Amino acid sequence: MILSLIKKELLLEFRQKSTIGGVVVYVVGTIFVSALCFKGHLDKPTWNALFWIITLFTSVTISGKSFLKETGGQALYNYLHYSPSQFIIAKTLYNMVFMLALSFITFFFYGFFIKNEVENLSLFILVLTLASTGLAAILSLMSAIASKANGNFAIMSILSFPVLMPLILVVIRVSKQAVDGIEWAGVGLNFIGILAALNVLTIALSFLLFPYLWRD
Repeated sequence: MILSLIKKELLLEFRQKSTIGGVVVYVVGTIFVSALCFKGHLDKPTWNALFWIITLFTSVTISGKSFLKETGGQALYNYLHYSPSQFIIAKTLYNMVFMLALSFITFFFYGFFIKNEVENLSLFILVLTLASTGLAAILSLMSAIASKANGNFAIMSILSFPVLMPLILVVIRVSKQAVDGIEWAGVGLNFIGILAALNVLTIALSFLLFPYLWRD
């Protein structure tokens, strides 16, 4: 059932090709304008900060709206055909995969237009993976909560900000180590553990809390 839900989400997404194309154009356009402004000359802290700003806004645009479109007849159909646990897991997994793909697209074009400053690539890819899935999980839950407030996107953004801060702070710290080329032996692996724990905790909270939202 979860796989069929994910398949349904994919079909709906690809029917609206303008949505996917619009996000990719937004990402590439933002990176290109940044490259023109900085003329390719960024120090490493600025490079790192700008990358995560672009990634954050992309994740809010994509994952943040996942539940806001589930209203009216569509919401009733979902309520009658799926259990809340199946629905939230499918939505979260779909958003994670979609956000992960967009993050790597962002990383590719960012390196192409601005220059790839990452020296410890394996560490950065691990952080990017954990950050992308974490952002998707948190924003999926916040979007589900906001959908009960007449689908207000502004409410979702406000709710998400304080919840995202711990994740963003850890991501910036560890990714800076990757950009600086610090070897694995010198990396604070406890921060990697925190990132993984935040992912697990968010998914668990979604699984526990969403049934109460579902009843409303």
